[in-house]
Amino acid sequence: MTCPRLVATDLDGTALRADGTISPRTAAAFARVENAGGTLVFVTGRPPRWMHSVAGAVHHRGLAICANGALVYDLHTEEIVESHLIAADILEESVQRLRGQVPDLTFSVEYEGGFAHESDFKLGGWDTRTVSGLRVGTSTLTSRPCAKLLAHHPSMNPDELHRRVLEVVGDLVTPTHSSGRALIEMSAYGVTKASALAALAAERGIKPDEVVAFGDMPNDLPMLTWAGTSYAVANAHPDVLAAVDHVTAANNDDGVAQVLEGLF
Repeated sequence: MTCPRLVATDLDGTALRADGTISPRTAAAFARVENAGGTLVFVTGRPPRWMHSVAGAVHHRGLAICANGALVYDLHTEEIVESHLIAADILEESVQRLRGQVPDLTFSVEYEGGFAHESDFKLGGWDTRTVSGLRVGTSTLTSRPCAKLLAHHPSMNPDELHRRVLEVVGDLVTPTHSSGRALIEMSAYGVTKASALAALAAERGIKPDEVVAFGDMPNDLPMLTWAGTSYAVANAHPDVLAAVDHVTAANNDDGVAQVLEGLF
């Protein structure tokens, strides 16, 4: 294909190595995109509070779509510039339904400016190394709009849990998942990585067939099916490997960089 006008890539498990870092090779490949006049967008499930190290690694250039499409984040200023939130009443009803239909779930919430969780919610990832989250009761947790509602189950298979959550609250919110844990991430209804990326591309007059996208997990599927050209890294979820146009090397082998070096 000719040089794409927009490159959209997931971070964890895709462009980042297993230790959460951007390799020098991948950082150089990202610079190639921008030096050639392309638009580079990071499209991630991460909240903005997990983006500082990424912003530094790319020299505070470009935009990031965070929280699976709920928040657009300016890497230059490290500020949220657009939000699509779950309303408080929808948040409350979603938690009530899920608690009634799927026993043993615990919940946490990403707000625009922070994170809160129930006392028995099992923290994972970066949150095990920080003290950024507030322990609150359920009524406090659901008392104001949020970017993302998260539900954790102690033992269910992640794919099965996703199916159950979709059955129970799929008319209220948009559930997905992005890790090996039984952790479901819910955005406002209709908000996905694709919805945010499509809006950003339209603002710049960029069509889907001028976009190449990279991902590894089910939360990437809307973006990968929207983009004109899609790549999965070799370590991707089976559903993602089955859905994409191409497969590149694994994240630890700089698979995204290998493709971008060929395109740019």
